[in-house]
Amino acid sequence: MSATPTYDAEQLTGMLALLPDVDSVELKLTVPDDFQRSAVRELGIDPLDAVLRQVAFVDTPDLRLSSAGVVLRARRTQRKPADLTVKLRPAMPNDVPDGYRGHPGFKVELDASPAGYTCSCSLTVEVSDRRVRKVMLGTRGVHRLLDDDQRALLGSRLPEDVSVDDLTVLGPVNLLKCRFRAKGYPRRMVAELWGLPDGARILELSTKAPPAEAFQAAAESRALLARSGLDLTAPQETKTRAVLAALTAPGGS
Repeated sequence: MSATPTYDAEQLTGMLALLPDVDSVELKLTVPDDFQRSAVRELGIDPLDAVLRQVAFVDTPDLRLSSAGVVLRARRTQRKPADLTVKLRPAMPNDVPDGYRGHPGFKVELDASPAGYTCSCSLTVEVSDRRVRKVMLGTRGVHRLLDDDQRALLGSRLPEDVSVDDLTVLGPVNLLKCRFRAKGYPRRMVAELWGLPDGARILELSTKAPPAEAFQAAAESRALLARSGLDLTAPQETKTRAVLAALTAPGGS
């Protein structure tokens, strides 16, 4: 979730310029280890409401895709179909390739946290759980799951010296996702607890809002977190970056 009022004038101006052209805004906050238990208690999160997920990223061993601003992710969700996502980040709304706006599963989203904001576009396609599990086990190549539109989106930013055959599966990692409503807060929230290979944990809190309500949602979120005793000045860590770093560390994946 976002501490938007602490942004400087240039950041606020940049956000305001982007809002009319994005589909949604997601406000995020990474909770430091020392405050994770208290955050769960103070926000009224019930762990028994959580759903188990598995997530694997597909990249080169030296993260060439990530360095080029591409995220390729396979995801399994308990009691639901799996999915495959190609995300370009950062990607400004006017940089979206032609023909993708309005495509099912495509969105342009602005992510905001106390550390700053970024804009991305992504295309997610539902895939059978059995096929995604084979990718995570290494018995099926991810290129066989990509549809034509995802291939084109991936190709728009794929480094020239990297082919789909160079990609490898990193992970999977397990996480718990819990949707909840905090007392006195009008929006639905999400808590994700990621378990990394080195034993570290990442707790991310988030909520989504239509672009027109982004600043109101940010103010409401800030008030809620302040009441709950959470430190909005604590260092923030990009979840995907932290997970990829852990998976590519010696012995990580």
